[in-house]
Amino acid sequence: MIAPHPMATTVSKNPDALPQLIGEFKPVDEWQAHVSRIFYGLRAGRVRDYYQTFATADYRLAHALAADYYARVLERERKVQAEVQVKGGAQSGPQPQPRPQPVLTVMEWGPGNGNLAACFLSHLQRLDKDGLVYPRVRYVLVDNQEEILEVARACPDLALHKAHVETLCADVEDLGVVKDGTVDRIFCNELWSDLPTKLLLRKGSDIEEEYLRPNLNPSTLLRTGESKPAVSLAEPHEAIADWPGFVRAFDAKDTQALKGFPSFLEDIVWEKEYRKADWKTVPYRKTISEFLKRIDEEVLIPVNLGAFATIKEAKRVLASDAIGFSSLDAGTADLTVLNDPAKPCYGQFGGQYSFMVNFALVEEVVKHLGVSSVTIEPQREFVGRSLGTNVLSLMDLLAAYPSAGTLQPWEQDRLVIRTIRVLNEAYQSPYQRRIEFPVRQDMPPEEQEALQGTLLSLKQDGVPDTIAYLSEEEIFMVIHELEGLGYDQNLIRAVLRTHPQPVDYYHLFFRP
Repeated sequence: MIAPHPMATTVSKNPDALPQLIGEFKPVDEWQAHVSRIFYGLRAGRVRDYYQTFATADYRLAHALAADYYARVLERERKVQAEVQVKGGAQSGPQPQPRPQPVLTVMEWGPGNGNLAACFLSHLQRLDKDGLVYPRVRYVLVDNQEEILEVARACPDLALHKAHVETLCADVEDLGVVKDGTVDRIFCNELWSDLPTKLLLRKGSDIEEEYLRPNLNPSTLLRTGESKPAVSLAEPHEAIADWPGFVRAFDAKDTQALKGFPSFLEDIVWEKEYRKADWKTVPYRKTISEFLKRIDEEVLIPVNLGAFATIKEAKRVLASDAIGFSSLDAGTADLTVLNDPAKPCYGQFGGQYSFMVNFALVEEVVKHLGVSSVTIEPQREFVGRSLGTNVLSLMDLLAAYPSAGTLQPWEQDRLVIRTIRVLNEAYQSPYQRRIEFPVRQDMPPEEQEALQGTLLSLKQDGVPDTIAYLSEEEIFMVIHELEGLGYDQNLIRAVLRTHPQPVDYYHLFFRP
């Protein structure tokens, strides 16, 4: 039961171009973990070329997390102090001595380029005028790739907080080196979608899962242009001469050896088939089986095993009075969406699989592990609550452009930059960021020149990225200029007040 692939027609016409196997059929979660390890090993310093997150360059998510943490720590300590005073007042003997203030261990699992950590610590320091919280924070960046930790440590703004920052190279699904009950706060930003995920469906009385098998065509392999992934396959590169060596390196996830071969991740052809699920390797089988009964037959759903493992570890390492755990990621908690056979279970970025998070099933697993209260809310609402206003992402604003769907790709790029230029009249970041935006080569020369000029003129404390949050006030301070670009303010008002998309960014929070 092999799914068709876009290369199928070409392959059938050219027998010499048949893809060659570079692995055997395995469950999708196993191949996803395999390719993810290779992806980060090869491209740790260039991840932003392939996809961006709300913490890559923007600061508002980090500031919301910092404000939330600061308020929760102060509230907890007020309660502790009140309890001490009550106990002291009931005693006739010596009054209890104030207890020493403990270190506050904050962990970020999957730190990316370090921007979220830097902005969190900077904002926490600004909020903490009396020095009650920030001086005690020990911020630990955790990733299983040393290359990623090196990138995070190199974040310029993080250098300001060097005394508070540590790194730990470990799998977040099994943090054996971290003692039980020693962590106060955990952030997990757009990590669950990268962790091993099974794709399961119910078929009669059976549960089936998706299997993948990778193929590659060494005789026609083209370099995709290591400078930017958007470059089309137009630059021929030598075929892989040492094919056995390449296959061995791929099988062993030997990224050092793979760096000596042409870029290949985007050119893998994945065959698909469905087999009866091997339940021996699946935790929480009863919880998953019961959940699948609520899904129509033969409708594929993501089962985020890596996310489940992180929840179990978070519950173990968090202190009994910890502030708690937050995961921020793209997915849905809506059973109607999960029951839709056409929903996007995953996407591929630079050849790496990124899965939709099944927050509805994650919530069931959290409860299975004994957590009585879990909150799931749109990420946009969490950030907006911190700012005390409605917010939109820049991508939401661009999607509200009346003719967005009819623009050519280069026209869309031009609209993005023109929109940012207008927004910068109202937007001012507390950080200096030079926006990174590659100019498309298929853009007319005169447009290229004009766009390059606009890019160079953009202020460094303006909108930092195409993935950034904008406040309602910032948008409407320049609404007439936006209308001059073709925006409709009634559409923008409607988007500001609409519920999240069927698949959107959510914030899941729980305390141990």
